[in-house]
Amino acid sequence: MTVFLHSVATALPPHELPQDLVQRRAQRILGPKYPQFERLLSSFVNSGVEKRHSVVPIEWFEAEHGWHERNSIFLEGATQLFEEAARAALTQAGWQAHEVDCIVTVSSTGIATPTLEARAKARMGFRDDVRRVPVFGLGCAGGVGGLSLAQSLCAAQPEQKILLVVVEACTLSFRSDRLQKADIIATVLFGDGAAAVCLSGQRPAAGRCVTLAPGTQMTWPDTLGIMGWDVDDTGLGVVFDRSIPDFVHKNLAAAVTDALGRSGLTQAQIARFVCHPGGAKVVSAIESALALDPDSLQAEREVLRVAGNMSAPTVLFVLKQVLEEGACGQMMATALGPGFSAAFQPIHVEAEAA
Repeated sequence: MTVFLHSVATALPPHELPQDLVQRRAQRILGPKYPQFERLLSSFVNSGVEKRHSVVPIEWFEAEHGWHERNSIFLEGATQLFEEAARAALTQAGWQAHEVDCIVTVSSTGIATPTLEARAKARMGFRDDVRRVPVFGLGCAGGVGGLSLAQSLCAAQPEQKILLVVVEACTLSFRSDRLQKADIIATVLFGDGAAAVCLSGQRPAAGRCVTLAPGTQMTWPDTLGIMGWDVDDTGLGVVFDRSIPDFVHKNLAAAVTDALGRSGLTQAQIARFVCHPGGAKVVSAIESALALDPDSLQAEREVLRVAGNMSAPTVLFVLKQVLEEGACGQMMATALGPGFSAAFQPIHVEAEAA
């Protein structure tokens, strides 16, 4: 059953954090505590990030914060981002909130029970009988993994309208107490944001036809320590192993070949890979691993430059930009996340009418 993409929308929180400001604040807060901090200053310059956005102002990072406060802020900020992204996607699709039959919500940067779509339900106007599918723990792979899950739900019941919302508030994981290199790299890269997608089994009345085939996932064995969260009384502590770019370079090509084969495709048929830009080094590693032309993933670099690594929604920011630039043909969205895992989603974009 064909699944049609009706819209892709994004949202950013109100507090803009330029990278030079983040660097100065990090140097002031972390420099006296972390003897190797000066050696990592070049990471701020070479990260590919010029700014990112946060649910809290820059002054928030000056003080110590516990798990309860961090999560309370997550609930407020993530719910606002959910609503903004969802409203934009519904407007773009020409849908009303009460028409949505199923909501898939993806997030890994805070705990929400009741979940975000339930918190937003009354203000959004979702029906009482809307199905809610919250997904936690996919990390950076959550944008593609969530899109794949939403595609499967839509294919099973094509008469229904599916809303996918992916929202993360990564900046709330800033830690000045652990003083691990991963925490410095997280400070260099992470931002907050949300993206939303509308899917159904009915072809949109206007615009180019964008269709989704079934997606696939894989998890490499013995890789649990590469990426994820450490959880303690202070909050979430990032696990971000330095081996990630090298691991991508060595292992991604075979995983992509397998995913393409399971989708009945070959790499020669792919007009555009749509990738999660985890960082500048990761983007370059993807280009190298897949034998792409150097600097071919420019939309990925642009999203990283203006919004940082927002974890799960980042790849949907890239997809939105790729579609707005007029790219067409057979595409494959891909993202890497905790597990260590990879998620793949075939996307076909109809060419513009002559």
